[in-house]
Order: sequence, then C-alpha cells, then structure tokens
Amino acid sequence: MIFSSRTRNIIAVSARATSTWTCRTWRCPRAATPTVSWRWPCVWWWKTACPTARRVGISGGTTASLCPTPQFRTGWSPGGKKAEQRIRGDYLDAALGDFSGYIAADELYDGPFCVLSIVDNRIFRRLIYEVLDHAPDHADIGHFFRTFQAALQRRGLVLQGITTDGSKLYPEPISKVFGDVSHQLCEFHAIKELTKAVLHAGAKVRKQLAATKPKLGRGRPSSAAARKVARQAKRIEQKVGNLFQHRYLFVQHVLTPAQRRTLMRITRGQPESRTLRGVMDEVYRLFDRRCRTDTALEKLARLRRRVRRFRWIGKTLQKLFSPNLEKALTFLDDKLLPSTSNAVERGNRRHRKMQKTVYRVRTRPHISSRIALDMQREERAAQRDLTTQALHRARRKPAA
Repeated sequence: MIFSSRTRNIIAVSARATSTWTCRTWRCPRAATPTVSWRWPCVWWWKTACPTARRVGISGGTTASLCPTPQFRTGWSPGGKKAEQRIRGDYLDAALGDFSGYIAADELYDGPFCVLSIVDNRIFRRLIYEVLDHAPDHADIGHFFRTFQAALQRRGLVLQGITTDGSKLYPEPISKVFGDVSHQLCEFHAIKELTKAVLHAGAKVRKQLAATKPKLGRGRPSSAAARKVARQAKRIEQKVGNLFQHRYLFVQHVLTPAQRRTLMRITRGQPESRTLRGVMDEVYRLFDRRCRTDTALEKLARLRRRVRRFRWIGKTLQKLFSPNLEKALTFLDDKLLPSTSNAVERGNRRHRKMQKTVYRVRTRPHISSRIALDMQREERAAQRDLTTQALHRARRKPAA
C-alpha cells in the first residue's frame, strides 16, 4: 500500500503502479424505440399509441404499431360532406318554406376562389352558394341564377326583387334569367361612393386654402407688417387644422345642435365648404322612404343641375352623375324591397372571421364544407336558444 502526503518524496514508485489506466469500452446501442412489455392486449384503450410486443434483443427494436396516434385535430371539423349534401336538399326545402320573395346576391373573393351567395333579404337566411376556382363572369353568374330559379319553379315560388352591389356582373344575367324583376342597388354602396367624393372635395378645399398662406421669413417677425403677416398665416393654418379635424361633420347623416354650431364656426367665410355639406344633405334626402321614386329622381335632377354650376368642384363629384345612383332609388316604390344587401354581407363577414381562426380553409373543398357547416349551425340557432332558456329556467328553480 502506498500513502500519499503533501511532502515531496524522492522515492521511486514501483513499476507496477506506473502503467497507464485504460477505461472500459462499452458497446454503443443503436437507436431504438422502447416497446411495452405487457403482454395483455390493450387495443381497446384509445391512448394506446405504441407497440405491444416484447422487447427484442438487448437494445430493443422497432415494430409496427397496433394503434397509431390519432390524427392532428386542429382546424378539423367533421361532417362537412354530409352538411353539403343536406344544404342542397332538406335545408333548401326548409329555407324556401318561408321564402319572402326578396333576395340579395353578392360575390366574395378569397385568393383564387370566389364564393357566390344568395340570401333571403328579409329574414336574413342564406339559401344557396357556389364556390368557383376563378373570377366569375356573366356566364357563371347566369348559371348560378338559373340553378336558383329552377329551385323556385319546382316549389312554385316567384321572385319579387333582388338587391346587389354596383358590380357590372349582375344586370345582364338578372334580366336574362329573372326577366322584368325589381333590381335594387345597395343604398350603402351608393352613399359610400358619394361620401368618398365629398371628403375628396373637402381635401381639395383645404389644399386651396393652405395655398393662400403667406410665406414667412426666417426668424421672429420684427416689424409690424411682418407680425401682421405671421398672424394671418397662423389663422389660415388654424382653419385648415379645424377643417381636417372635423371633416366627418361634412358627411355625417344627422348632426346634433352642438355639431351644427361647430360646423358653422369652422366654415365661416368659406361658402365652398358649406356647399359640400348642403350637397350631402340633399343626397340623404333622396333615400327618404316617405317619397316615391319619381319624386326622388326629380330631386336628383335638381341636385345635378346645382352641382354643375360649381366649376371649382370639377370632376370630384362625378359619382353624383352615375346611373347606379338612379337604380339605388328603386326601393322607394316597393315598401317590401330592402334597400341594402346587408343580409349577404353578414354571411361574408362570418366567412372572413372564420378564416382568421381556421387557417386550413384555403382550398375549394374546405371552403365549401365550412360554409355548409356554418349554414347548418345557423339553422339550428333557434333550437339552441330554446335549449339554453330551458336550462336557465331549470337552474332558477329552488332545490327540493
């Protein structure tokens, strides 16, 4: 036995202790998948996702799995194909059972695909849809309308009116398929275009007003004339800022007394700005339900003659002379014809919201399946509400 100490030792160690120590070498096992050694069959258990055979050899082995792992279910919704079949059959029969006679049609673009939809415009219930893999043309719209017209004829129903946006895809197919039916352009789309035009004209007025701002020299104004010019430039700058800050007052439908006083204050000395507000008031009066279409067309003719006299506006308000504005007044002669296409727009918004949460809805089959499931879910909303109310009533009852 050899003892070691901190004191240096000059005695040579034995030759037996000078051999280099060699570590043991172990066999490196190859990569293997552990297996379950329990021999009892466990296929009935849904969590079984590994082999059930005995361990093979020293390092194990890979065998086939009797129960593979379940499919990744994020964004997966069952019943899409069945829902599509039901939408074309039982669902359409139930939806057309209380058909109002007025529909709204619109197209929704989703990348290379396009979704055509028809909705009952009075009860806000979706009727039929079609998913295309290209941009639609008159032939596609005509085929879609003929499919719906055939469904109406089989049930002895008649279409009374249709509401669309200002797209050029609809007038020709509507006249060919449905004949002489009331075609209403969406009121909100028409007002939206005119609102943009008035806001653009307001920006033009602000630009012209800012151009009258005098140029100031560098540094602080020293003379009385320079200080006067500086005050004038500051007033013009303040006017331009007020017009920009309260630009919404020129297009808002109803103004409160306080807002009207603010509008009169910021437009003092500017008849052009007050003219824009007057034009917008006349536009809103065109869509008053208390008058007929002929009366509204006379008001529109007077408004167009008035706008032509204001040459400073130029081509800013050319939307006021669009023929779509006249078609947007069709609903005044039919009290049951809706003036907007909000019913079909709501379905489009539901589709956009669904795509934000389910990313896989980017192919034609998935888009069609998800729309069918959404229509089926919307159909059962009334039954779900009744069930919820029954549960709430049961919970409110005192315990026996």
